[in-house]
Amino acid sequence: MALAIGIVGLPNVGKSTLFNALTKKSVPAENYPFCTIDPSVGVVAVPDERLHKLAEFSKTQKTIPAVVEFVDIAGLVKGASEGEGLGNQFLSHIRETDAIAEVVRIFEDSNIIHVDGKIAPVSDIETINLELILTDIQTVTKRLANIEKDVKRGDKDAGKEKEVLQRVQVALESEKLAREVSLNEQELVIIRTMHLLSMKPILYVLNKKAGGNNLDEMNDERYVALIAYIKARNAHYVIVDAGVEHELSAFEGEEKEMFRAELGSKNDGINDLITKGYEMLGLETYFTTGEKETRAWTIKKGSTAPVAGTAIHTDFKDKFIRAEVIFWKDLLDAGSFANAKEKGQLRIEGKEYIVKDGDVVEFRV
Repeated sequence: MALAIGIVGLPNVGKSTLFNALTKKSVPAENYPFCTIDPSVGVVAVPDERLHKLAEFSKTQKTIPAVVEFVDIAGLVKGASEGEGLGNQFLSHIRETDAIAEVVRIFEDSNIIHVDGKIAPVSDIETINLELILTDIQTVTKRLANIEKDVKRGDKDAGKEKEVLQRVQVALESEKLAREVSLNEQELVIIRTMHLLSMKPILYVLNKKAGGNNLDEMNDERYVALIAYIKARNAHYVIVDAGVEHELSAFEGEEKEMFRAELGSKNDGINDLITKGYEMLGLETYFTTGEKETRAWTIKKGSTAPVAGTAIHTDFKDKFIRAEVIFWKDLLDAGSFANAKEKGQLRIEGKEYIVKDGDVVEFRV
């Protein structure tokens, strides 16, 4: 399941540096031989200590992590919705992604010029989000015009669609994101067909700089306002130091941690970004493990066992008979599959079973 997160941001906020830091964590190409990867796409391993503990447990020959794609999207400028800069390219690329990682600069550095000449995180967010909103207004307005004939002749489905679109239109014209509109499941089905940019989940990536003047460390009022802005919208955020990971890419292990400390950074936040992005997409992981291979498989939350099996092979859904399931920690504590079976921890589950994050599963087909 290859879902993609688009990295967006104004010029000189650290967007490209972040993408370069992420690609240092890319998985080996041989593990995904059927993917044609564009240079602007990074297939990044999802950090998961459970996978490595299971690999040690099974003394496995090969370990394959879950992955998420990050797409480096052309920088945005004010007026993108009207085609300014690379606006059309920027917006079309966002449309092809499943979520947005919006990079926001929270450091001051006179050597790195901000496009607006000042560091104002909330203003940066509002500039980007407004371009998404303006593009969505165009999309919604066009759709409303197209369905008007069907509405006039009494088409009930068109009438319901018009009602939902008008509610979203009002929100957009008030400079609110479409995802901030309260919609029930039926209404969500209608609005998702529009592929609105501002319906996509957004993860705000607050980029700081080791040894620099970071707004969070200064407890600057701009940072306080930024966090209040994000929380008021029930959005998610992570704090990263993209530059540190980029500078330390040539080092490993203890040497890397030593230089990290010298640069004044405890954690670059890149792993947090990957994990939060994965969760934001509504994804979770189950495992298969043995001597040949231990692997993390990606599924949508709430997937039944037959649906989860399609991550391995599409035939598993129709040919599913049963699944043997155990939680990863219970397996490690038991010491072996045989011991787990004796203790009654290795369960037989049927078609209705909802696979849980952290399950170790063996499918019978």
